[in-house]
Amino acid sequence: MRERSLAPYAWLSVAAAVVTIALKTTAWHLTGSVGLLSDALESVVNLVAALMALWMLALSERPPDDEHAYGYSKAEYFSSGFEGGLIFIAAAAILWTAVPRLWSPAPIEQAGLGLAISVAASAVNFGVAWVLMRAARSHRSITLEADAHHLMTDVWTSAGVIVAVLAVALTGWNRLDPVIAIVVALQILRTGFVLVRRSALGLLDRAVSIEARDAIRAVFARHESDGIAFHALRTRQAAGRSFVSVHVLVPGAWTVQQGHDLVESIEGEIRAVVPGASVLTHLEPAEDPASLLDADLDR
Repeated sequence: MRERSLAPYAWLSVAAAVVTIALKTTAWHLTGSVGLLSDALESVVNLVAALMALWMLALSERPPDDEHAYGYSKAEYFSSGFEGGLIFIAAAAILWTAVPRLWSPAPIEQAGLGLAISVAASAVNFGVAWVLMRAARSHRSITLEADAHHLMTDVWTSAGVIVAVLAVALTGWNRLDPVIAIVVALQILRTGFVLVRRSALGLLDRAVSIEARDAIRAVFARHESDGIAFHALRTRQAAGRSFVSVHVLVPGAWTVQQGHDLVESIEGEIRAVVPGASVLTHLEPAEDPASLLDADLDR
């Protein structure tokens, strides 16, 4: 369980979504641009995703209990997966609106005021995304990281829409507006796919990063020079939590105290290189052939 609740960050995301929906809807109403409409629809997705993130963060922060001995941290994967699904829906809605405009383009009105409002909305999203990303890295939260990436995608797609509306206003080529809206839809589809894929891999107990595994093996290497051996290393990532298990082979003549002191030291060293890790060690006598029969998941 985290020492500090991340719910205030989720509430910040909710507030930003409400503000940007109001601003972007106003910009679309003033201009009639389907590009700006696509931007407003993505902000609706942001709001629903932020509410889901708030719920899942509250669940993930619950302490372990008898039914969930490893805690609730995987709840964060439901949030990012749900957000990815909502992005698919928003992209479909954008395409549904934009494609007919290719054959029946409409002029854009009051482009200057509409663009100014859209820029203000993008500035709000950029500021909140920056705060969320810092918090995500500090607290190792996949939910806040997904929300931050989504908001930054919103910023970049908004920039594309703003350029398109400005180009239409300057050139009079009205079909450029739905073309950019379609490009926006395809871009956010990619974001949705990345989020859904990452959530699915997390629920499948994916190993910790290669960098973390290399750091763990470096810990082992320092002890192997003293005649200690290791096998059956297994890791898994559960959103902000990491789980590491390993078998430690020591001389059979060692006392229980010697073995205990060693694995306590090893567990501390692993936690130092993999922050937030829960480490489980299994002590075995190196001379016993049976110690080598349980290296695989199924003995």
